[in-house]
Amino acid sequence: MKYRVVHQTEYRYGASVSLCHNLAHLRPRNLPGQQCLGHRLQIDPLPMDHAEHEDFFGNHVSYFSIQQPHETLTVTATSEIHLDPGGHPQPGEDMPWNDVHTRLAEAMTDDVRENRQFILDSPHAAANAGLEDYASTSFLPGRPLLEAVHDLMARMHHEFTYDPGFSTVSTPLSEVLSSRRGVCQDFAHLGIACLRSLGLAARYVSGYIETVPPPGQTKQPGSDESHAWFSVYLPDVGWHDFDPTNNQIPLDQHITTAWGRDYADVTPLKGVIFGGDPGKQPQVAVDLERIP
Repeated sequence: MKYRVVHQTEYRYGASVSLCHNLAHLRPRNLPGQQCLGHRLQIDPLPMDHAEHEDFFGNHVSYFSIQQPHETLTVTATSEIHLDPGGHPQPGEDMPWNDVHTRLAEAMTDDVRENRQFILDSPHAAANAGLEDYASTSFLPGRPLLEAVHDLMARMHHEFTYDPGFSTVSTPLSEVLSSRRGVCQDFAHLGIACLRSLGLAARYVSGYIETVPPPGQTKQPGSDESHAWFSVYLPDVGWHDFDPTNNQIPLDQHITTAWGRDYADVTPLKGVIFGGDPGKQPQVAVDLERIP
């Protein structure tokens, strides 16, 4: 499956900005089942400095600065991606989650030692007793890890309401849990924090998902959105993705851009401005389409 993604972000400031510095996580990763065939970043006004690098997690990061007065900033990322994902985990790949907890605690291999970092709290996904209690219904003693996480994902999907107006990036998970409302970002953080509360390794995944309009309706330009889900680590096997917003195992409709401890590590576009007024929230439009 081949896709083209156009992700445009436009800032309109309340007053002229004299200088800005920005970081973008907009180029999809190259993975065993995903290949970024091409990527182009268009910035208006043209930046004075523009550099590319990989961050600690292996994500592609673009840095740019604009050092001239401007009242708008438009960043357009265009990517072409080929997806050829594997299937679901094979029989025998799973193991009891209690054993995974023990393996992570012992850290006998380099791979396990490296991934233990994802057990630790992060600013948006910290373990706590309330989340451990919520997760424990799915994580019965001896239950295979992936089976338990699948059950947790399904419970979240059915028990929580998708509500775009409910939260912001600073809304605490305790409020998301008590209100049973949120968006994909909240649900990803909630799943991660539930797993970390049980001593398991989980990470945040940022990307895109193909959306299909209802029968008889035409897809509107710019109607797609960035998406987020989470992954859990299974020693000797690797990472497995779960999308609680849609109750899906991400396969051929999910495109991975970046991953990290939580949203703060992989924000699609962030920066600082000097000498101006931030104005309104940026306008974001995403188009994701299949191409021959």
